[in-house]
Amino acid sequence: MSVCAIIPFYNELHTLETVVLNSLNFVNVVIAINDGSVDNSEKKIEDLENVILVNLKINSGKGESLKIGFEKALSLKFNKIITLDADLQHDPKFIPKIVNELENYDIVIGNRLKNLKSMPLHRRLSNKLTSFLLSLKTGQKILDSQCGFRGYSSSFLQCVKTSYSGFEAESEILVLGAKKGFKIGFVEIPTKYDSRKSKMRPFKTIVGFLKVIINK
Repeated sequence: MSVCAIIPFYNELHTLETVVLNSLNFVNVVIAINDGSVDNSEKKIEDLENVILVNLKINSGKGESLKIGFEKALSLKFNKIITLDADLQHDPKFIPKIVNELENYDIVIGNRLKNLKSMPLHRRLSNKLTSFLLSLKTGQKILDSQCGFRGYSSSFLQCVKTSYSGFEAESEILVLGAKKGFKIGFVEIPTKYDSRKSKMRPFKTIVGFLKVIINK
């Protein structure tokens, strides 16, 4: 079985190397997408073995970084593809749990909503609302629509291509996948937040999400 992890990052100087090294304990290769970082984050991992580093000249958005990562993973013939964030919100030790569940589903998403104590209230409310709307849109029960810790089968990614470049691409891929009849599953993972400011811009993300709901 060949498994890779795609890790998009933007200015994650203090956490990137730890996430990459820990991920390599559970995957064959890490594909790290540098989304125009200006803090030299990429220097931390550019000489690591089994790491493919892709440097984007400008900050293009998480959706664009994932798209590039997916294309690279498919070109290298990986059959299971994991995505996780570079800020330590997602613990790589749960990668095997997601990989195992890909035997039963085409896409597997981490579900943090069983334990909400450390999730900020505004994120909790927005997640419940977007998950409810996506459940209606997809016809499948979406437990945690905003979690970026996911697993995809290569057959899913060969058929489902996103068009949005921001965080809304993670909602778009669920809608497009459901329309094509792919099965969406979930595994429980812990909720981890720190005091750093989120890179998600609430207004822009909400507008992008609504576009997905209306247009897709």
